[in-house]
Amino acid sequence: MSTPHHAVAIVGAGLGGLTLARVLHVNGVSAAVYDLEASRDVRGQGGMLDIHEDSGQVALRAAGLLEGFRALVLPGGEAMRVLDKHAVVHLDEEDEHSGNTRPEVDRGHLRDLLLDSLPEGAVRWGARAAGARTLADGRHEVTLTDGTTFTADLLVGADGAWSKVRPLLSPAVPAYTGISMVEADLPDAATRHPASAVVVGGGMLFALGDRKGFLGHRESDGSLHVYATLTVPQEWASTIDFTDVQGAKAAVLRQFEDWDDSLRALVADAEGPLVPRLVHALPVGHRWDRVPGVTLLGDAAHVMSPLAGEGANLAMIDGADLGVALAAHRGDTETALAGYEQAMFRRAESSAAESAANLLVCFSDDAPKGLVDMFSAHHSAD
Repeated sequence: MSTPHHAVAIVGAGLGGLTLARVLHVNGVSAAVYDLEASRDVRGQGGMLDIHEDSGQVALRAAGLLEGFRALVLPGGEAMRVLDKHAVVHLDEEDEHSGNTRPEVDRGHLRDLLLDSLPEGAVRWGARAAGARTLADGRHEVTLTDGTTFTADLLVGADGAWSKVRPLLSPAVPAYTGISMVEADLPDAATRHPASAVVVGGGMLFALGDRKGFLGHRESDGSLHVYATLTVPQEWASTIDFTDVQGAKAAVLRQFEDWDDSLRALVADAEGPLVPRLVHALPVGHRWDRVPGVTLLGDAAHVMSPLAGEGANLAMIDGADLGVALAAHRGDTETALAGYEQAMFRRAESSAAESAANLLVCFSDDAPKGLVDMFSAHHSAD
């Protein structure tokens, strides 16, 4: 069997990789996308995303998908509530931005928009990368877990925090931030969980105190997506059997014994399994020297905590900027990559620093005071 070769190969069909493929497509450049999932519908894609006016929306405009995106926006999704451990409300904001500044959209719907904009067969599903290497002729080879390989003149790692492409550029690996999250869902909240629906409100919830808390969001389907968030050792989640749903709930709720019952109910009344999510991050300012014919975008380049709300936006603007640069410098890939990387490094460093700072603010001893003060300062600046 011959080894497939591509002028441009993208490892990872997340939002960043798909944005790159789309921007290349509209500029007449074809790319092959490889993704580890068996199909586009094999699993849910997570919760809501706020797509920023100066990054994610810029990327969608470059992809020719801004109008399609606007049709997916959840009205009222920019509302926000900040509570303490006793469920005392410290901040309660309605969505007053008319869906333009940081509108909320379901991640899965946005991914579908991007997937549907690509040519049939652009994504090769069921292709999990095991590793990558540079060949003697300068091309790059990716080996898949089934033993097959492909090569590329330009290889782009859009394969997330544990990227198999990153080692071609950098020895860095994400480090545990000290924060672990446990994901829970409460479907059809208005009918089945009305009290929790009131606690979360129409958009985002922060309930914080004692260096822990609940982060939640109302989804476009009317469900509540909640993360019980803890400052714990990295091994904590491994001590819990998450296949035992009731036992896992009890273990999580033991961390919140003196919290208000309305907040504890966000886990106690959750339906379906609880899913642990350990938060990792690459060093702030992570970068590498230019290596011909290979680059990274999104979490592969700069994974950070979700506390700046920048992950998806950065991945998309990375993908759009890289696609625009490659189209503008046809025949001179290295100039395109050098320019893209320098701009991406600066942007990512700023966001990573903000994310790290926000993590400290949200899970400090005096939370939620610092978060409320931060939002108040932002409003004063506006």
